[in-house]
Amino acid sequence: MTIYELRRYTLRPGRRDALIELFEREFVEPQEAAGMRVSGTFRDPDAPDTFTWLRGFPDMAARKAALETFYSGPVWLAHREEANATMLDSDDVLLLRALTEPAPGSRPPVGAVAPPPAAYVATIYPVDGDLAAHFATVVAPALTEAGAPPVASFVTEHAENTFPRLPVRSGENVLVWFARWERDSDVPDLAAVDLPLVESRLTAAPQRLRLRPTARSAMR
Repeated sequence: MTIYELRRYTLRPGRRDALIELFEREFVEPQEAAGMRVSGTFRDPDAPDTFTWLRGFPDMAARKAALETFYSGPVWLAHREEANATMLDSDDVLLLRALTEPAPGSRPPVGAVAPPPAAYVATIYPVDGDLAAHFATVVAPALTEAGAPPVASFVTEHAENTFPRLPVRSGENVLVWFARWERDSDVPDLAAVDLPLVESRLTAAPQRLRLRPTARSAMR
């Protein structure tokens, strides 16, 4: 049961590129050495003062151990003030359980600066109840037919946050999926996709994030 965090930071105006440069230079490999997988790192062209990223853990126990290792380790302690100085808020975090996982990608080396041309959209649906059983049989086929085949999908993980130093959003139940296209011009009008099973269970308006991979994102 792989656990993921979908993390979305609100940054000080104009500081996104500084955080991404620091993150890709210093934080990717040490996090993975601690036992987590930095799956995707993204810019949102609609929100220039945000940074969105996705990281995974084998399970909740591994998550606790990995976070304790990294956030008490020398790399974070050496660079945390520089990282935190770019941020206004880092608590917009969804704790998720994977239904289908992003395919492991080949990450470019430290120093890479050219982002790939791919376009992603992350869709967050607040829903009443657990739709995990219906995703593969109902939701994914409808998305694929509409030209938005999901490359990863998740539901809320309701286990206790055992690393409270990093808060997560609580009291929510969501269905989340990522879709990918080779370029911006390929992205269809997702608002027109008919998902009656999901939409009949909405508890709030869905959120769609247009995301563009950073230079070293493993989701490319």
